[in-house]
Amino acid sequence: MYDNRLPSESELPSPAQLLRSTLAALVVAAGLLVTVILPAESAIDPTGIGRFLGLTQMGEIKIALALEADAAPHADLGEPTHAPASAAAPEAAPAEEAREVTLSLAPDEAAEIKVDMLQGQTIAFEWETDGPRVNFDLHGDAPSIDYHRYTRGSDVRVAGELEAAFDGAHGWFWRNRSGQTVNIVLRVRGEFTDVRRVM
Repeated sequence: MYDNRLPSESELPSPAQLLRSTLAALVVAAGLLVTVILPAESAIDPTGIGRFLGLTQMGEIKIALALEADAAPHADLGEPTHAPASAAAPEAAPAEEAREVTLSLAPDEAAEIKVDMLQGQTIAFEWETDGPRVNFDLHGDAPSIDYHRYTRGSDVRVAGELEAAFDGAHGWFWRNRSGQTVNIVLRVRGEFTDVRRVM
């Protein structure tokens, strides 16, 4: 059964009551914005409550991962230890070429190793750390291809096979977010011409 009776004027909230309710809602929303939303989304914590609740750390991780996702494929590669791949296609590799590369990353340091491959060539690879987990991005690039992702994640060991999607440089980008120095050993076997550290 429905009550179709219209409320009387005395039952309706007054303009002053509506204003007080609106102001109270705005204060609560502003409080949540400053203590919860800004720390969790942007790592901005003017009150310190977000850090106490663990929300600021969550925001810092979110920002670091977003920056890493943007920076990894376009990172400043610095001076390569070998000449970079030229615009010409790399030469065919001898069958079952094998290499092992060891590198050490300080906290927050990054490194990138590339191999030159022709489209359709395959390699078997394995890399592992001496304990701590690292962020990684397996990708490729060429003069006409800025960035092609194969896979990414965070782990202490990854093994698999890679088939080159195009002629160019293919390899691994790692960043150490563990807070301690990490040693990484990379083993590559298969059809490739050059292995070089480009960052």
